[in-house]
Amino acid sequence: MRFKKLSELERPEPREVILATLPQEISMAHYAKAKAFKINELVREIHQESYEWYGFTLAEKDNPELIADIGLPRNDQNLQDFATIGPERIAEYHESLLEDTIINGWIHSHGALKYKHFSHTDEENQATVLDFVTARLRWVVAKKEVPIQDLHLLTKGEFEEKELEKGSVSLITDAAISEATIMETIYGGFCYSIVIDDEGWHEQEIHYKERGVLSGHSTVSKRRSDIVFIDTGRSLTEADIMLLSKEVEEKIQPNINPPPEIIERM
Repeated sequence: MRFKKLSELERPEPREVILATLPQEISMAHYAKAKAFKINELVREIHQESYEWYGFTLAEKDNPELIADIGLPRNDQNLQDFATIGPERIAEYHESLLEDTIINGWIHSHGALKYKHFSHTDEENQATVLDFVTARLRWVVAKKEVPIQDLHLLTKGEFEEKELEKGSVSLITDAAISEATIMETIYGGFCYSIVIDDEGWHEQEIHYKERGVLSGHSTVSKRRSDIVFIDTGRSLTEADIMLLSKEVEEKIQPNINPPPEIIERM
């Protein structure tokens, strides 16, 4: 048999039906933005130096795409140019939240570094947060065909066990069929990532993770995102700032003598 074109040998792309779209831009309350930059200011005032720190972006369970607040967990250690996140800290902070509040990302400061980009360490931290968030915040985003090269169709009660040796996959039905398409559910989730500095600069990304429920195939992607600030009617009050001051004093852990393994990673 002779093929006129090499393209005739290519398998067709698996059929995919999009059922939901994950956010393409970040929505953030003015209150949350003000709180993040106030933490920066309080770190300098209370600890007499600018340090990197991290917190979590928080949302209401029934509106997961809007960053309504900033949560400040206890940071393990804070250096002028380094901060790291462990899964234990995320889980610990998650357990402290009210039932209707969720983590939808993280935010951190580069302080006075003048480094207006995400660093390699930021990428490692982001992977940790993404795994945690998308395990709890996910949707059915698509149905996708699972391509099976040798699907063997059988009818219940009408085949012998030896017939199961045939085909790469056996599909057993209660009635005889001649053709079948298998569509798997694709679960998808997102996680926000924001970096700020002492001068008011900020940059942000949205990270995505999708996974096929049958194939187990996972994909991770990201995009630089615009940020839209929303007036939710809440503003940062003097009482809020007093409470935040206590949190910064207790939860930010300056370390002027980092261990060697931290220095090597910096």
